[in-house]
Amino acid sequence: MQKRLVIVESPAKAKTIYRYLGPGFLVKASMGHIRDLPRDRLAVDIEHNFKPEYEIIPERKKTVTELQNSAKQCEAVLLAADPDREGEAICGHLSILLKDSNKNIYRVLLHEITKGAIEEAFENLEQIDQDKINAQQTRRILDRLVGYLISPLLWKKIGRGLSAGRVQSIALRLICEREREIKDFVPEEYWTIAAHLQASNPPQFKANLAKIEGKKAKIQEGKNAEEIVAELKKLPFVLEGVEVREKTRNPSPPYITSTLQQDSFRLFHFPVKKTMSVAQKLYEGLEIGDRGLVGLITYMRTDSVRVSNEAVSGARKYIEKSYSKEYLPPKPRIYKNKRKAQDAHEAIRPTTLSLPPEEVKPYLKKEEYNLYRIIWNRFIGSQMSSALVEETEFDIRASKYQFKAKGEVIKFDGYLVLFPSVKKEENILPKAEPGEALALLELESKQNFTQPPPRYTEGTLVRELEAKGIGRPSTYAPIISTLQGRVYVVKEKGKFIPTDLGIFVSDFMVKNFPDLMEYKFTARLEEELDSISEGEQEWVDYLGGYYSLLDKDLKQAMKVEGVKGKGIPLEDPCPECGRQLVIKEGRFGRFKACSGYPECKFRESIVKKEAKPLDETCPQCSSRLVLRQGKYGSFIACSNYPKCTYIKKERKDTGIPCPKGCGGTIVRRKTRKGRIFFGCSEFPKCDFATWDEPVNQACPECDQKFLLKHNAIKGKSYLHCHNEECNYKKILEEKKIWEKEPSSSEDDL
Repeated sequence: MQKRLVIVESPAKAKTIYRYLGPGFLVKASMGHIRDLPRDRLAVDIEHNFKPEYEIIPERKKTVTELQNSAKQCEAVLLAADPDREGEAICGHLSILLKDSNKNIYRVLLHEITKGAIEEAFENLEQIDQDKINAQQTRRILDRLVGYLISPLLWKKIGRGLSAGRVQSIALRLICEREREIKDFVPEEYWTIAAHLQASNPPQFKANLAKIEGKKAKIQEGKNAEEIVAELKKLPFVLEGVEVREKTRNPSPPYITSTLQQDSFRLFHFPVKKTMSVAQKLYEGLEIGDRGLVGLITYMRTDSVRVSNEAVSGARKYIEKSYSKEYLPPKPRIYKNKRKAQDAHEAIRPTTLSLPPEEVKPYLKKEEYNLYRIIWNRFIGSQMSSALVEETEFDIRASKYQFKAKGEVIKFDGYLVLFPSVKKEENILPKAEPGEALALLELESKQNFTQPPPRYTEGTLVRELEAKGIGRPSTYAPIISTLQGRVYVVKEKGKFIPTDLGIFVSDFMVKNFPDLMEYKFTARLEEELDSISEGEQEWVDYLGGYYSLLDKDLKQAMKVEGVKGKGIPLEDPCPECGRQLVIKEGRFGRFKACSGYPECKFRESIVKKEAKPLDETCPQCSSRLVLRQGKYGSFIACSNYPKCTYIKKERKDTGIPCPKGCGGTIVRRKTRKGRIFFGCSEFPKCDFATWDEPVNQACPECDQKFLLKHNAIKGKSYLHCHNEECNYKKILEEKKIWEKEPSSSEDDL
């Protein structure tokens, strides 16, 4: 009996699926995308309907050959890549490359990797959705046009190594505009006054001054605040009104990709990339004791809050069994998407309710458990009863001054039973009646200043991009990485700060590509892609309209005078001579320099990289050691710099005696540029050094105590004798290089 070939993206997913399918199937991994536009050219024929020129990714050629051979030996090919546009594109490319090997090619949509879902999907085989492929191809071509047509212009006008991106440049604009708001912000002084009061019943409570003579209290000077405090000390405080009202707090819908990214950053400080990587593992399957590999969550790239009827029914049964009927609303909760969403798959939820977080905790890493726990709680909570909160507000009068005090008590916790930290935030006011005199215990006045808007973190940047409808959450991780990699932004204490380079590039893009840098224009693209995905619009027509705007802006931008060679001008003056600073390029990257060079030789690096704390202490001052980045690579140093200048010497001793007989041993070292070499531990007394790696193996043809291994970049590696007069040489067998498993199909954007 012939088997059926199933193709997924990753080995981990293949392993989990095979466990459920059994011996009648052959399950293999494509290792992500197998075809793409080549990197060395535009590869889009603009003159002929934007026809893309695809080629097999070099690292995937062997994989493709293996899949073609397997397809010939199987009765059918079932393509089971992820159920989104990227997954559909992978299936489309596979079908083209495998059609000569096997005519029976079908699509399998897996929204979760469980036994029931897999059995149902394989019983309902589908055809490849060409509309989805067209939408993905449109997005890919747009990114290629923007990246490959604008980036060379930036190189020519500004400097090498710069890049532009359809969403990347918009994200940079957001960060730069926020920085300008912060820079232009003028803080204003204001004072607040609070009274600590006591009613006839405990507890004591605090009330804030809200109004003066019926108008909102605005105290802008300390002298005025002192006068008010002095007057209040002489006045009686009377409880004028008590308002008690009950409010309900409703649970949030289950997670979608963006809300999961935001919460995991807020709660655990996970970067977006880490969140997606951990979620991918939970989706593809992890070893859970005797159960073996289990896919714990549904597909994690989704912008829909829809949940299947079976999942809702299961959640309601679990809630009634684990809590009580009080915690179960009369009807299932149904959530609506805030905006048009790709409704191909459900919200992110647990695949089975027989595996609560505490049961799987022993089998998961800390980050896997944390992410699974919040996904579980968010889903279960989304189907629980609302919390009932009693809010109390006191209206307090002291002559012309009116104070307000607010408190609340949770009367019924409802879904908050899953979130004990929220329940602790209760603020209780005493039982009191209108007209009751209140004892003044203390008055406090406090100076405050209005604050500028905060800088973006990864979580708040994702929230802002999603709110503006820009990009897809699945692409935010590579975009954020690119912004940091190009040194357009740096991170300080988890917050993004644009560099001078980033601000200059953003300003250049906004000025010369006004259409493409508009928030609403970029947001509309996602709606257009949805329209193409649903077969409502021709992809070639949309590309034509987009390219006409791009081409017009490109021609205009080509006429703009550039700054390459002169340096990017900065507002800051040179600290040594007062002339204008500029950003220039050097051997080790970009740096700030004085425009008056060579008369003034001031220069300063523009790269500020975060130091990573290590679990080691400094041997000189006992402060924590940190991993820092320098021009010659990473190094370990004291966190108390510049007070402590300790730097850990990273020298790995091979234990092989130096051939010069000086008593030293050969150690692994680095040059100033970061290249590895091997030298004597007695340097500078002994000058022995070699690029080749010493191997503790005697030469079979002479009396040398060790051999050297030449690690060839091209050709084959070999062992040879250190003695130049000895001709011994042994070619090493080529080892099989296992390809790295991709973390997601969007990583090659």
